[in-house]
Order: sequence, then C-alpha cells, then structure tokens
Amino acid sequence: MEVQKEIDTRGLNCPLPILKAKKALAEMASGQVLKVVATDPGSVRDFQAFARQTGNELLEQSNANNEFAHYLRRR
Repeated sequence: MEVQKEIDTRGLNCPLPILKAKKALAEMASGQVLKVVATDPGSVRDFQAFARQTGNELLEQSNANNEFAHYLRRR
C-alpha cells in the first residue's frame, strides 16, 4: 500500500490520535493514504468510528508489538 503521509501518535491517548489524524487528513488531497501509528488500544475502535463519521475510508488496521497501525484514505 502506498502511503503519502505517516504520523506517529505513540504514547498519546484518546482523543489525541484522532485529532492529529483529522489535522493531517485536512492537509492531504482526496484519495491519498494516511498511516497513523498508535499505542492506545482504544484507537482501534476510535478509528473505526472516525471513518464512519467522516466518510474517510479505513483501509486496514494492524497490531504488532502493542503498536496499532491505521490506514485511512482521504475522501
């Protein structure tokens, strides 16, 4: 998957990863992909809800070594 922008939100708890993702997506063009790396387990559920509410597409979520990667396509 080609990622145009990646943000590191490790160590931040809700709602900061979502707020940082929202800001990053606002600076991106439609169709571009954002990767968000987080350590907050709640971010999995948060990004699912965020995608539903904003219309941005949640492409994939993965978990490795207690780090969560979220891939969002800008609407």
